[in-house]
Amino acid sequence: MIHQAFDYNILKAIHAFAVATHGFFTPFMRFVSYSCDLSKGYPVLILGIILLFFKKTRKTGLALLAAIVLGVLFTNIFIKNVVGRSRPYNAHIAEYVRWWKYTGATVEGEIYSFPSGHSTSIMAAMMVLFLSLNKKYSWLFLLFALLVGFSRNYLMVHYPTDVLAGLCLGAVCGLFSYFVVNRFVKMKNT
Repeated sequence: MIHQAFDYNILKAIHAFAVATHGFFTPFMRFVSYSCDLSKGYPVLILGIILLFFKKTRKTGLALLAAIVLGVLFTNIFIKNVVGRSRPYNAHIAEYVRWWKYTGATVEGEIYSFPSGHSTSIMAAMMVLFLSLNKKYSWLFLLFALLVGFSRNYLMVHYPTDVLAGLCLGAVCGLFSYFVVNRFVKMKNT
């Protein structure tokens, strides 16, 4: 299948990068991935809660939290269970297992891979921040979401198509939440 060849070739290139750099980036990629783990506190979730306390940033905080919740509902509750795609290290492909072990054999709590929950939730949050904050530097939020997606592939816990789907779904959740919250808040204040 086309997506399998696409996934394989991308993961092979990422593994070649990891080997060429002697695993130098592995601790950084683990940190980036860890920073977006909802079960570990998820700093962006905490940021959303903090933003709720200030009138000037309340809409941003509400939209950010709504985007994350929407992304988690779609990804972890619905899509992953319907699709049921195994993670690369559970796919019984020796190369994937070897590559996964090379980057530290990070074990994920969920058995299913498609779409990437980390990529969905971080893109949802970053899309809200991108739309809400200083336009001069807001592109950095989207760049961070892409870095998180790359870290998921680097650590061999997702296929590239998992990450791509997660980023797309997250962008939609972020856009939807941003526009709904802004419309709702404007309607309530009039």
